[in-house]
Amino acid sequence: MRFGSVPLDQALNAISAHSIRLNDCAIKKGARLTSEDLAALRAEGRDHVIVAQLEVDDINEDQAAEALAAKLCGAAIRMDRPSTGRVNLFAQSAGVLRVDAARINALNAIDESVTFATLPDYRAVERGEMVATVKIIPFAVQKVVMDKTEIVISSTPLVTVHPFKSRKVAAISTLLPGLKPSVINKTLAVLEGRLAPSGSIVDSDLRVSHDVDAVTEALTSSLDDGADLVIIYGASAITDRRDIIPSAIEKAGGRIEHFGMPVDPGNLLLIGTVRGKTVIGAPGCARSPKENGFDWVLHRLMADLPVTRADITSLGVGGLLMEIVQRGHPRDPSGDPVE
Repeated sequence: MRFGSVPLDQALNAISAHSIRLNDCAIKKGARLTSEDLAALRAEGRDHVIVAQLEVDDINEDQAAEALAAKLCGAAIRMDRPSTGRVNLFAQSAGVLRVDAARINALNAIDESVTFATLPDYRAVERGEMVATVKIIPFAVQKVVMDKTEIVISSTPLVTVHPFKSRKVAAISTLLPGLKPSVINKTLAVLEGRLAPSGSIVDSDLRVSHDVDAVTEALTSSLDDGADLVIIYGASAITDRRDIIPSAIEKAGGRIEHFGMPVDPGNLLLIGTVRGKTVIGAPGCARSPKENGFDWVLHRLMADLPVTRADITSLGVGGLLMEIVQRGHPRDPSGDPVE
């Protein structure tokens, strides 16, 4: 692509490099210069104009962006029409976004003319939300650059949305003196809000004593009734793998996959399985509607994505979230106490 100032008699059909305001009209950046445009420029005493002129091996910015976006799109993603070298990508359903970070970095490193930006990996997205954008920086891309992008993309999309699926969810709340029923009611209302994007509901609400036998019985009953996911809210936070909730999971014939997570708030989350179904020991912050580590795990499960020990331990970078009022102690010991 040639770029620079040229005489007006060499600028017909060239691309205007900048927006130009004239007395009676305006020429938009990226517009193909017509004979009328050139006449208007001459009428104002101009004899040169800055333009881009495509060469044989150049691909127009919109064509390049559209071709690139079509290859990047995976399941449940639609692309918008190209404009000024940009194509935006949108989620076609609510779910969890997956991005191939390594290949996206490789794509962006090919040439400065090609850029691709996305929301973070594992981000929960709504239907119609923009999840990524392709932007061609200059007015055209060389064919050799586009050929290199195809090698990186290969046959596998770089961005996909895993749609949320409706699940039968059982909630078990343990009781201790001093825990008001209103707290549990509010907790369940918050959970219903978290489940709403997937179309799931709290199918059963069991409230039992904070002891191993009672939790084991409630857990077994929930699974007998066909629960796909069981969430246990302890009246007292889990502090050890041998505590009430993990002990009940094991007594019900299950196993503990992982206890603790490098996300704050959310450190005391426990995840296990019983009869092949996931059981979550919810951290105290899960009673709050504000984002915390519980959300990250729940989103993946509702999108049918596995949550392994390795998945949880990889959440530390970016896992320091904002303070919430439910915390018993603020992270900054010099600050005012949290009520």
